[in-house]
Amino acid sequence: MADTPQASLLALATAVPAYLLKQVDVARFGAALFGASFKDFERLAPVYGNAAIDSRYSCVPLDWYGETHGFKERNALYVENALNLLEQAANRALDQAGLEAEDIDAVVAVSSSGIATPSLDALIMERMKLRRNVERLPVFGLGCAGGVLGLARAGQMAISRPGANVLLLVVELCGLTFRSADRSKSNVIATALFGDGAAAAVMTAKDPVNGTPILSAWGEHTWPDTLDVMGWRVEDDGLGVLFSRDIPGIVERDYRAALDLFLASENLSLDDIDGFAVHPGGAKVVDALEGVFGLEPGGLADSRAILKGHGNMSAVTVLFVLERILADKEAGGGGGRILVSSLGPGFTAAFSILECR
Repeated sequence: MADTPQASLLALATAVPAYLLKQVDVARFGAALFGASFKDFERLAPVYGNAAIDSRYSCVPLDWYGETHGFKERNALYVENALNLLEQAANRALDQAGLEAEDIDAVVAVSSSGIATPSLDALIMERMKLRRNVERLPVFGLGCAGGVLGLARAGQMAISRPGANVLLLVVELCGLTFRSADRSKSNVIATALFGDGAAAAVMTAKDPVNGTPILSAWGEHTWPDTLDVMGWRVEDDGLGVLFSRDIPGIVERDYRAALDLFLASENLSLDDIDGFAVHPGGAKVVDALEGVFGLEPGGLADSRAILKGHGNMSAVTVLFVLERILADKEAGGGGGRILVSSLGPGFTAAFSILECR
């Protein structure tokens, strides 16, 4: 309906921690840590070079990963660093939007790589001196799909209260989940993929500002019998990574049908999409998505660039990709319809559509 309010993306900002990890250094670390104790390490070692990653950011130095740490220590580092990064990203987003902390009416906080009770939104509310009547929505367990679905939930909250300013916070510190005594294949592969980062966005359903992207649609699809494809295992010393080698195959076989159903529900087709901000879970996943979208190899250039410089930051990654795309559009004056998508535990495909004018 013409008078239905729409959610505008007023601002989007990102933040990374202090430690830059070069992939060549991580590969040497992996060889030293696993080489003598993991019988298949030589077969897995090429993953560092094949991951299409040059560098990543971490909230702890590289030598930390070779030490033994309990869940209590890991989670304390998670809370401390998550808040620091979220505050940085939130302040940048507020500056972009021309708002102050007291202008925020609601907060959506998304993360799956640690736990906090009181939740991150309550902690950031105290730190940033948000108003005492701010509405809060903490979201846990969406994994890599959290950035896209967080955008959708923030947009829904904005639409439900026209004129309100909703602050979306997304942070993942995947590196802190690495357990040096874990000799599983997934844990070894994780050392070649995961990075840390945070993002913040401001959404509102006020009269749209000229040039501000509009969140026009969102949706998701969870496949049956796929609960073991991706997630965390809760271990005595922390969270153990779980992901299946079949993810690229699932994308090639099943993603397009789910996407087409979503687009059809909005009276759209793939031909109506002008750009793609998709989560680069790994090089093979990006390859598979390019095939699904009918793009030439390398066509998802923005996703590949973020993967190369930041690795897989779980839920945060797609927002880094979106930030890069929106910056390019602003510089070039381009518009169009962007599909924002990622895959997460469930196994779930998450979709959002942004209209850029």
